[in-house]
Amino acid sequence: MSEIILINVSGEDQPGLTSSLMGILAEYEVDILDIGQAMIHDTLSLGMLVKVPEQAKLSPVLKDVLFHIHDKGMQVRFTPISDEQYAHWVEGAGRPRYIFTLLGRRITADHIARMAAVITENDLNIEDIVRLSGREPLYKSSGRQSRACIELTVRGQPLDLDSMKQRFLEISQQLNVDIAFQEDSIWRRNRRLVVFDMDSTLIQQEVIDELADRAGVGEQVRAITEQAMHGELDFRESLRRRVALLEGLDAYVLEDVARNLSLTEGAERLIRTLKTFGYRTAIISGGFSYFGRYLQGKLGVDYVHANELELAEGRVTGRVTGEIVDGERKAQLLREIAAAENLALDQVIAVGDGANDLPMLRLAGLGIAFRAKPVVKQNARQSLSTLGLDGILYLIGIKDAEAADEVVRRNG
Repeated sequence: MSEIILINVSGEDQPGLTSSLMGILAEYEVDILDIGQAMIHDTLSLGMLVKVPEQAKLSPVLKDVLFHIHDKGMQVRFTPISDEQYAHWVEGAGRPRYIFTLLGRRITADHIARMAAVITENDLNIEDIVRLSGREPLYKSSGRQSRACIELTVRGQPLDLDSMKQRFLEISQQLNVDIAFQEDSIWRRNRRLVVFDMDSTLIQQEVIDELADRAGVGEQVRAITEQAMHGELDFRESLRRRVALLEGLDAYVLEDVARNLSLTEGAERLIRTLKTFGYRTAIISGGFSYFGRYLQGKLGVDYVHANELELAEGRVTGRVTGEIVDGERKAQLLREIAAAENLALDQVIAVGDGANDLPMLRLAGLGIAFRAKPVVKQNARQSLSTLGLDGILYLIGIKDAEAADEVVRRNG
């Protein structure tokens, strides 16, 4: 009769440990049912669920492993697993699995405690925790913004998804962190297209406000912009009213504003990394195509769709031409680009900050409200406010060590 044993090994890491340990188990024809390992500051924690084929071999196996591990200056613990315990473990593999991501400038025990409490309240069990962010030096160089992120693999079905999301939003606001959770499906690991809003998302400015300042109508336009972004005013009407106030603005101002656009923190790093991994990218904006095309040339974005600001005799006419890109049009364009790329909507990530972004955020497999207004955070699946745009890399499981800038640094 076979025996199932859980073997836990811990201590200072030893080169060749896995090879020598497996060599011993191989002599007794032991099956490895499960195995996991973690390293923190040169300290190893190794767990193995093994099946010893015959009860008569159990004592020699344990003795040889014990002597070998002690000889390495490490500790080992053996735990017998009953048939009932093993059957329960096997059945658990069929339960849903979620990925929870905790992001911030720093991560404290309080952050994890509050997050874990909500997970426990929802009858979920944490199976694995990994760090996605790089190792932080004790003394940081000036000008570098810190990043911290851990990813938790959780098994089970939340009791109330909406209530859990609301609790995480409250924790995020209180502790200045972000908490995201996604079902661990094949789609989460196969996103292929990222669609960005432009103003206050890919860039820090609201371009129409910049133009309005140059035209001397900044206060009027900014007030209309705020109403629209909070969902208090129809976007089409708000755009027409704002553009009408720009009538007569000299066209050279557009070039000057474009040259002075400020990219959002992490935008270049994010897009470089996405391109390295073969993602397609798009700008779908309620702003103006003139500035979208400028960013396309700067960043290498694949698609640009935005409103066309009409010019005549070197001046802004106060009108837009063609179909206005409002919220519904954004969702339609996202669908069209996905179809052109032969992608399922679940493979699309959409990122935006305003109420007119919600239709595309809801349509995409992963919709992210980025530094967004409260109404958008409440209605989007995910929210990211504490880090730059490159925080999105963590949500798709990319570690700092795998990002484009780190790959270039290592390869010289």
